[in-house]
Amino acid sequence: MITSLIKGVNKLATKTSVKNPAKKVSRKTDLMESEEIDLSLNDLLLRGRVSATATTKELPSGDKVVEFRLIITRQSREGVDTIDIAAWSAKSRRAALSLAPDEWVEISGAIHRRFWQSPGGLASRWQVEAIEISRL
Repeated sequence: MITSLIKGVNKLATKTSVKNPAKKVSRKTDLMESEEIDLSLNDLLLRGRVSATATTKELPSGDKVVEFRLIITRQSREGVDTIDIAAWSAKSRRAALSLAPDEWVEISGAIHRRFWQSPGGLASRWQVEAIEISRL
């Protein structure tokens, strides 16, 4: 698919070239640089235990978010990772609020870095935005 996209861009670059051969090369190069293909993917799947009852927060903007933590056992060495989970949609907020501590769940979503102004200055943290929450 990517190859066909690149071929299509090359054909487009050739068709839109001007009569001057020197400019033809630079126009093609400029088109290729401006039409860069983004192959980014922010999609994750987590399974773990809920650490505690979820809490609801109302932000200054009026938006509501339900937050909880997921405990995930490490595969390669001893210990666990505790991941912050945020449920923003009404469906995921309802699902998060119905979870009990130590319940096994599967979360699909994306990871985001959140920024806010704290008394000490700008603060941030990484957080998983839960799109789907399923009991196991």
